[in-house]
Amino acid sequence: MKLPRSIAGWTIAVFGVLALVMGALGLLWPEAQLRMLGFEVPATRAAGDYTGTFLVASSMAAFNMGVYYLLATVTEWRVFYRFTVVFRLVTFTVFTIAVLADIAPDRFFGVAAWEGLGAVATAIGLRLDARRSAPAGAVATPDESGSAVPAEEGTGPAGAAPADAVR
Repeated sequence: MKLPRSIAGWTIAVFGVLALVMGALGLLWPEAQLRMLGFEVPATRAAGDYTGTFLVASSMAAFNMGVYYLLATVTEWRVFYRFTVVFRLVTFTVFTIAVLADIAPDRFFGVAAWEGLGAVATAIGLRLDARRSAPAGAVATPDESGSAVPAEEGTGPAGAAPADAVR
């Protein structure tokens, strides 16, 4: 696998690896994952308790998400990076509300914090990457893939042609 080529790429890669590992842990050793999250692990489950089923589904989703994140890192898919910032902040909000509403145990707030901090780290990485790729005084504009493309010398704002070039 290729290493990330940007700061934002590193934040996405770290999250991808952790999602992949945590998904695998949930599939292979679900009790350990439940304990890490602060959930009780009874010796037996009552009829109609689908905790195991839900854990398999969410662990598989986490595993797949890890693969998606790593694929985005390898291809430097910056549109995906920006997309994750928004939805990881949504996830932070939902998980925080779940803890505050006593739907989830207090230790589950660690998952919310991880999502929120990851979103902020990726947003900062995207900003730093854009500044690093733009020459001094140039205005960086996104191309169709979402990557920052510096304005060409002699062009107006956002890469527009100078007014005197249009006749």
